Amino acid sequence: MSRSVRVVWEDALTAYDFGPGHPMAPVRVELTMALARELGVLDAVELAGCAPATDDELAMVHRRDYIAAVRRVSETGRPDRAAGLGTDDNPAFAGVHEASALIAGATLAAARAVWTGEAEHAANVAGGLHHAMAGTASGFCVYNDPAVAIAWLLAQGASKVAYVDVDVHHGDGVQAMFYDDPRVLTVSLHESPRTLFPGTGFPGEHGAEGTAVNVALPAGCGDGGWLRAFHAVVPPLLREFAPDVLVTQHGCDSHALDPLAHLMLSLDGQRAAYAALHELAHETAGGRWVVTGGGGYELVQVVPRAWTHLLAEVSGRPLDPSTATPQGWRQLVRERTGETPPLSMTDGRKPDFTDLSAGYDPADPVDRAILATRNAVFPFHGLDPIP
Repeated sequence: MSRSVRVVWEDALTAYDFGPGHPMAPVRVELTMALARELGVLDAVELAGCAPATDDELAMVHRRDYIAAVRRVSETGRPDRAAGLGTDDNPAFAGVHEASALIAGATLAAARAVWTGEAEHAANVAGGLHHAMAGTASGFCVYNDPAVAIAWLLAQGASKVAYVDVDVHHGDGVQAMFYDDPRVLTVSLHESPRTLFPGTGFPGEHGAEGTAVNVALPAGCGDGGWLRAFHAVVPPLLREFAPDVLVTQHGCDSHALDPLAHLMLSLDGQRAAYAALHELAHETAGGRWVVTGGGGYELVQVVPRAWTHLLAEVSGRPLDPSTATPQGWRQLVRERTGETPPLSMTDGRKPDFTDLSAGYDPADPVDRAILATRNAVFPFHGLDPIP
């Protein structure tokens, strides 16, 4: 299915480190790349390095005074709360600009490879920092690499870009940067803002032309409900929008074991979402697919396995979920974290769902969330909100 695939990686991407005890520990991407390498996933892709995003590239979506503030913090390590650095979520640290600009540069390199045709798909699992705003850091995110990539694609001549965000948290920064831009469709499936940061992402946040799409799912939603919602909203919108490029953010904090949120997906349900987005990239965007990581704070049991499956799906060679984790990787987990590693690449679930076309239950909270979104945005796109 995939003709050519590039994975952007530099060991220096692990320098994005807010310090001991912070949930967004860089060991999660280190263990991901190690697992993908040992399972042969990286043998099926082209590995490529990257350069940090320049100030001009960052300024496509970020204010220049904010970039200057991040640079000052980077030089001194001293907080700047006006810039959002020095909070519990975003501690200040020396080198924060360089680390953040490299992540943005990696996602830009992925977008550049896809746009120029050097690769059909390209991925940066260290990216997906979707909460960063134009003038402030937020939610563990300093520079908004997906938004930088989208802005770059538009500047290169893309007429339409679609962004689908499956992180458990609302993709508020990307939405804010393109809220009234009809060239960018932003779709976010997330836990309801009534129960989770950042408190935004209601269906009524749809922009002037319905190109901001929010599916706010109830706490406790598992594989079946999540996939039902995804298939009821995402495919029809992407087919109608017909983007030049599909950009996706794959925070895996929707997993039941994630310590910061309350959805109940399994690794197997997340794999099903990756496969669906891969198919949609080919069906709706000519195969042009830019992939990023995102949130995910169960550092051993979830993130490395989820994103190794993601990279395998992007490569066109998905892994058998019954695959055992390699002994060498298990030893690395013990050495780096002191934790007991998972033994296989599955949670043992079968992520079945019932399509909305089979009927709508007004008493079901997932169905109510689906209909709220479809009612809010489908008419803008000439689609019937009634299943």
